[in-house]
Amino acid sequence: MNAVRLLPLLPLIAALTGCAGGTEPAAGQIVPNVSPAPTITLEEPPAAVDAPAPDVAIPTGPAKLAAALKKTTTELYAGIDGWVDSGKARPPQHVVLLALHHQRIYRTLARDSALTASVVRRLPRDMAVEARANTTAVGKLLAMARPITAAQRKKIRLATPLPAGRLRGYMLRAERRFGVEWEVLAAIMLVETRFGRITSSSSTGAQGPMQFMPGTWRAYGMGGDVHDARDAIAAAANYLKASGAPKDYRRAVFAYNHDTRYVDAVLAHAEQIKRDPRSFYAYYNWQIFVLSGRGTAKEDVRLTGPR
Repeated sequence: MNAVRLLPLLPLIAALTGCAGGTEPAAGQIVPNVSPAPTITLEEPPAAVDAPAPDVAIPTGPAKLAAALKKTTTELYAGIDGWVDSGKARPPQHVVLLALHHQRIYRTLARDSALTASVVRRLPRDMAVEARANTTAVGKLLAMARPITAAQRKKIRLATPLPAGRLRGYMLRAERRFGVEWEVLAAIMLVETRFGRITSSSSTGAQGPMQFMPGTWRAYGMGGDVHDARDAIAAAANYLKASGAPKDYRRAVFAYNHDTRYVDAVLAHAEQIKRDPRSFYAYYNWQIFVLSGRGTAKEDVRLTGPR
């Protein structure tokens, strides 16, 4: 069963990686259908929140970087608590900005293991555990990623994702039906399409927010629409169950994408969501980046998010 790969999304973050099984083509291959980055209407932040600008410089020294990560994570999770409690579908602006800064810090750390170790030593225990999970996941996906050209970037079709609460509801429904943990489904959707922000098909024809190849979809899609998030999430749970979940998640996720780095990344993110469900909402607000080929995080190209 094949389901594809575009770019390992997370840290590369741009685009899809592979899904529903099989041997995928080299990461970084994208196909047509140009569309501008979507415009999202955001709630205004409370006056007390001083969220970082979208492209503000990331600190370089361990002490300053640890302080920035601690402050950003604390404020982000407080913002997520307020957002979820408010019942509003779309995230407030300060949550989007804080999540982007959070993501950019991890993209920086994931490229430097010595810096990561020095930063982690300076963090409170729970935050240190989270930092190890995130740098592991982002680092694994960066290792899978390849730079893409400006011409390829123009072919990536983008969309505004469905509300986080609705997607989580679809995942919980799939968990009840198939016994596959919703956190694993969330981690796969994060890696594959950034929760549906990428709508392009892969270079081999994988489609939809969970990136299914046509043959795999026919076998596990249960007659649904591959582009419909509810149907695609249920199909992913169906496929993972048939591939060994929940007894053996490593085997099941490997069936989804035959790369152990992908498996490590997905399971690291899933475990973090289990430790703190607010991480799901943080990841939901992580944006799409692609590698420019120059090698540093600050030279990566961001395709979505606030400007």
